[in-house]
Amino acid sequence: MALYADLDALRASAADVRIVTSDGQTIAAHSYVLASASPVLERMIDRAWRGGQCTIRVLGVPSDAVLAFLHLLYASRVDPGTGAEEEVVAAHGPQLLALAHAYRVGWLKRAAEAVVSARLTPDRAVDMLKLAGLCDAPRLRAACARVADKDLAAVEASDGWRFARRHDPALELELLQLLEDAYRRRERWARERASREACRQLAEAMDSLDRIFAAADDACSTTGGTGKPCAREDDDATCQGLRLLMRHFAACARKAAPGGCARCKRLLQLFRLHAAVCDRPAEQELDRPCRVPLCSHFAARMRTEKADKTWRLLVKKVARARAMAGLADRRVPEVVAMSWARYIGSSKWAKLR
Repeated sequence: MALYADLDALRASAADVRIVTSDGQTIAAHSYVLASASPVLERMIDRAWRGGQCTIRVLGVPSDAVLAFLHLLYASRVDPGTGAEEEVVAAHGPQLLALAHAYRVGWLKRAAEAVVSARLTPDRAVDMLKLAGLCDAPRLRAACARVADKDLAAVEASDGWRFARRHDPALELELLQLLEDAYRRRERWARERASREACRQLAEAMDSLDRIFAAADDACSTTGGTGKPCAREDDDATCQGLRLLMRHFAACARKAAPGGCARCKRLLQLFRLHAAVCDRPAEQELDRPCRVPLCSHFAARMRTEKADKTWRLLVKKVARARAMAGLADRRVPEVVAMSWARYIGSSKWAKLR
């Protein structure tokens, strides 16, 4: 709750505290406003009153920043997007962040950190990284890492980088470590995306095998119940690739030779994977058994033989990808769709965006 709308609103009342800045300027203020806004200022005011004269020195920043700090303490808020308070924070962002951290004004520290992070440029990234370390500002630290990772050449051309290389090797090492962490994080994300895409493609291949060897009433029929895949002109690329692979397996003379054929081994691995993720093996559902070749054979072998950890992890990921694909293709009930449409149009969703 705001105590006063502006610092000038209390000019008419008697001030009982003097704020002295670094250049010797004196600013009149009110002890109960400062004490209610900052626990540090409250203790300083108590000690000053014991000495008989309530004078508080706020050093290390220009007098304009101190005046802006007092103005925000009187306003007790920073309205995002609108208001003169945000302009004040934008004009004195780093100084206000340091003052808010020193005097433990949490809401002002968060607002100043957000403004400084949003207005960060490569030529100030090193300086703001030092400030983030001194003021315990993780959001600003992450913003500095993003800016340096995006435009390292501009950061290296800044005065802050040259000063850090000469006089602050710990700061230079911290920035380089942030860049290394960002690089490793991107590599990890790329590996995870590639793994998810591979599992999605394998799950799609399992569904394609089901469609190829399905019964006559399924989407992709077979010929005469022989278990051989029929030719379909409207198949997708996965079905067509599997059909070509199975034709090669039927005509390949190297699959029984020493060393075997790599393409034939790949098809057998797909059959084995299908048996691991199949939800209707032949011996459990006699009315509609699985028509994929070797499904029951590999299922029986898996019950007697223990698979290695890597294979079990692959089966788990493919089964999960298959289940998620099924959920994505599922038709949403009308009641749920209407409820979701109302939520998207609400003010809560607008705030989240």
